[in-house]
Amino acid sequence: MIRPIPPCLLLPALLLAGCASLPPIPCRSGERAVVVETLYFGTATPDGRVSAADWQDFLAREVTPRFPQGLTVSEASGQWRGAGGRIIQEATHVLTLVTADADEAALPAIITAYRTRFRQEAVLRVHHAACLAG
Repeated sequence: MIRPIPPCLLLPALLLAGCASLPPIPCRSGERAVVVETLYFGTATPDGRVSAADWQDFLAREVTPRFPQGLTVSEASGQWRGAGGRIIQEATHVLTLVTADADEAALPAIITAYRTRFRQEAVLRVHHAACLAG
């Protein structure tokens, strides 16, 4: 009899697999391969909420110096299950970066800085290969 893999064992494997190097994808003529990095920053803190001024300061101090070529920020609302099992709903800043030559240490440093500064349990990072035209 084959037993299913318990979700508590599967999730760490999936998270680690997402950190592996991305395989190159075939791009059309005139396009170049890039990586799209998307970070989700929740705004709920133990003391309230990350203010607009605090978010702008964080971008200026932590993100822009590491990615001066450009970035996109969107506002969203989301929910997730915290470590205590409670569903947390909160406003979220979504940061999208498109880069061909990201410093491998830059994104973990940004995530650590946000988690430390705003006492966050997590920052979600999603990355995927893409082709850039133009």
